[in-house]
Amino acid sequence: MIGHLLEASAQRTPDAVALVDRGRQLTYGELDRRANRLARLLIELGVRRNDRVAMYLDKSLESVLAIYGILKAGAAYVPLDPQAPPSRLGYIARDAGARVALTGAEKQPAWEALCAAAPELRSLVVLGDAEAAPPPPGARTFTTADVDAFDDRAPRPGTIDADLAYILYTSGSTGVPKGVMLTHRNCLAFVEWAAEEFRVSAADTLSSHAPLHFDLSTFDLYAAALAGAPVVLVPAGVSVFPSAVRSFIETAGITVWYSVPSILTMLVLRGGLEQGDLPALRTILFAGEVFPTKHLRKLMELLPHVRFANLYGPTETNVCTWWEVEPLADDSAEIPIGRPIDNVDAFAVTDDGRLAQAGEVGELYVRGPTVMQGYLGDPEKTASRLVRDPFGEVVSQPVYRTGDLVQETADGVYRFLGRRDEQIKSRGYRIELGDVEAAIYGHPAVAECAVVAVPDELITNRLEAYVVLREEVSKRELLAACAERVPAYMVPGELRFAESLPRTSTGKVDRRALLAEASAATPEPARS
Repeated sequence: MIGHLLEASAQRTPDAVALVDRGRQLTYGELDRRANRLARLLIELGVRRNDRVAMYLDKSLESVLAIYGILKAGAAYVPLDPQAPPSRLGYIARDAGARVALTGAEKQPAWEALCAAAPELRSLVVLGDAEAAPPPPGARTFTTADVDAFDDRAPRPGTIDADLAYILYTSGSTGVPKGVMLTHRNCLAFVEWAAEEFRVSAADTLSSHAPLHFDLSTFDLYAAALAGAPVVLVPAGVSVFPSAVRSFIETAGITVWYSVPSILTMLVLRGGLEQGDLPALRTILFAGEVFPTKHLRKLMELLPHVRFANLYGPTETNVCTWWEVEPLADDSAEIPIGRPIDNVDAFAVTDDGRLAQAGEVGELYVRGPTVMQGYLGDPEKTASRLVRDPFGEVVSQPVYRTGDLVQETADGVYRFLGRRDEQIKSRGYRIELGDVEAAIYGHPAVAECAVVAVPDELITNRLEAYVVLREEVSKRELLAACAERVPAYMVPGELRFAESLPRTSTGKVDRRALLAEASAATPEPARS
């Protein structure tokens, strides 16, 4: 179980630093004892095995303590995005059936709306040094003093690895969040592989950059706990300034970094990074979106001593394939998603239901211990994505349809081609938006770009591109350069310059926001 990782390190090296949050830190022994007390309070409040407990906290020592306390009580944690509106948070808490939430006094202004939207939520455990603000009508609050009154021995709720560990809510195609149910086994299958593959040890210092409602956060916390290494929480303001990212990595002595590529792209473009910087850093892992080759290549040139790996997988499978990036010959080199991790199987299925052969395009299916249990309270959605293995003649277990289009090379490596739902039609042609973006990225003046498909009655969809520049260039020149790389029907009809691209709370490009902006704007002919 995940909580056992913490317990083992607390027994082995109780005085080793487990967690660093700006000027504060906890040792493994301290974190374990405090989590045990919190777990006992939760059990006293009626929390039982496989119950769901909401977390409404900024990322901090308290939020990590909350995670371990919930797990040690035998429950599953449901991290709420602290930046989301109360209506969305209330929907998630209600959908998860949460009766208890762990929060902080700084979130008090939203408590009433949260509890009103989630009627079952009637107990708020307020973590931190501040005294609890008055509770919302009909609810009770408990403070750190209440937690500290409990015994610090570990409770034994009887959790097994098939029990729920956490539920992560992702944006649904209908705009309604869907809860991805993940077990201890789902998490540990990835974490144990990753810790071994990337040789995480007690001598390492890991960064924790991803928000807790994003599945990237699981590697940082649990690989560190497995190894007995410290994990340093990246302050929210650091990511805003690329130079601050560089300073943070250097000052904190980070040896293993894991984030979405956009943060690393900004580090290359505006971080003031020079060759040979960050000598303690030994491994960079990235996931969540495509890393533009030219920026990755530059980063690898600046940090020749660092090992780089591309980790791929949707929330529903955690990481299921990976690729160690070797030196890149030029900016056109492709970064594949690689091969399956240990004990995970992946295969592609063509549109007509055949097992895709090398060179054929197909949808990626995944089976193995990292695959989710389903979507909470949505058996129809679950049945559409967790399907019977079409080729499992003897042993058949559910496999997950990723919706990602891939192509296997002759040596068994998967290339990511794009989302099935991002393959659009325009003027009768099928177009992968990623191919158009790659063509625009080919111009040296382009720092970032994103292409969206705007519904159009005449041509089905019109392509519009949003571009962030690193140096001045005209729209006409960019479009002409794009036309040299892709057919005319794939050249965007409109190109808009932007200071930056909007981001989701997990750091990815917010394509929905761009599409809404493009749909509302009146198309203009491209001009210099």
